[in-house]
Amino acid sequence: MEIGTIKTKIKDGKKLRKRPTLSGLSGSNGGKNNGGNNGGDDGSNDSLPEAYEKSFSKSRIFTWFLLLVVLMTFGGLISAYIVIATNGVLEWKPFSLPFQVWISTVIILAGSFSYSIAQKAIASNNQQKSKNWLLATTALGAMFISSQILVWFELVQRGYYMQSNPYAGFFYLMTALHAVHVIGGIIALGYVVLRIWNESESEIELEKRREISDAVGWYWHFMGGLWIVLLSLLAFWK
Repeated sequence: MEIGTIKTKIKDGKKLRKRPTLSGLSGSNGGKNNGGNNGGDDGSNDSLPEAYEKSFSKSRIFTWFLLLVVLMTFGGLISAYIVIATNGVLEWKPFSLPFQVWISTVIILAGSFSYSIAQKAIASNNQQKSKNWLLATTALGAMFISSQILVWFELVQRGYYMQSNPYAGFFYLMTALHAVHVIGGIIALGYVVLRIWNESESEIELEKRREISDAVGWYWHFMGGLWIVLLSLLAFWK
């Protein structure tokens, strides 16, 4: 009886040892299989893009914040311009705009169009085409600044200075402030050019390039639209 009892206990002990061992092995293998095939892939596919999406959104948030600041700044100037222009004060003496202003308009609209083509090229990962059109947009931005400088020289030659009358002051202030923001857009374009200069096969890098180009595109197109608004006021609301 004792021997039988001991054997029975040993057998039961073996069984008790085997059960957790087998269940542990099956749990570990199952965990590896499930985690490697399902959980691991899901984690790598979901967590990484989510993290990168958060980092990408920083450029969008910054751009929207910057555009909001620009909108508020120019909104205040435009409101003051409209109030003074409609009051009909004697000091308000508008003048005809130089022809170079219209050249500047064509240039900045061409820059907005060329950047739209560059955006499509970046989205399709067309390396050479995107570089060419981004460089063309940067050159057009520099041409716009040069054209604005010619406008200011022309007004100085006519004898119109910032302190001449309120209209001249608003013209210099709004066009100069707009030119400063365009220079900021040119710097952003340079960053995009450097970012896409080398070819990449990484989907994460390509997606980040698209995100950055979109954010810079919002700013660049906004500058073009803002110029149209300013020109409409200065040319037709006198």
